[in-house]
Amino acid sequence: MTDTEVRTVTVEREIPHPPEKIWRALTTQHLIEEWLMKNDFGLDLGHRFQLSGDWGKVDCEILYVDPGRSLSYTWNYAHDDPAYRLDSKVTFTLEPIPAGTLLRMEQVGFRPHQKQAFGGAKGGWKIHLENLEKVVAKLG
Repeated sequence: MTDTEVRTVTVEREIPHPPEKIWRALTTQHLIEEWLMKNDFGLDLGHRFQLSGDWGKVDCEILYVDPGRSLSYTWNYAHDDPAYRLDSKVTFTLEPIPAGTLLRMEQVGFRPHQKQAFGGAKGGWKIHLENLEKVVAKLG
C-alpha cells in the first residue's frame, strides 16, 4: 500500500425495522445524539454541521441525499499531527430486505499511516450501529 492509497471501513448490519425508521434515526438531530454524538445536523445538500464527542469535533458537510435510501457526508477531523488528521466520507445505504433493512456504512479516506484512526473506526462504527438499532427499536 502506498501513501496515496486510501482504506475503507465497511460495516453491514441487518436491522429488523423498515428503512423509514432507520432513515429517521440517521437524519434527526436528537436521535443522532442518542446513537452517535451531539450535533447540529441538517439534511439539506451542502449543509455544514459538527459532531461533538468528549475527544473533539468532526466537521461534516452533506454531499448526497436520496431520501430513505442513501446519505453521504464528509467526516473531517482537524488535528495538528497528520497521523490524527482525517479527511474522509461516510455513506449510509439502506436496502429493504424481508427481515427489515440491510444497513451499510462505509467510511473512506484512511491513509496507510492512520492505523489508530482506522482501527478506532472499525470498532467504533460497530458499536454506533448497535446503538442505532436500539434507538430505532424505541421509535413509534
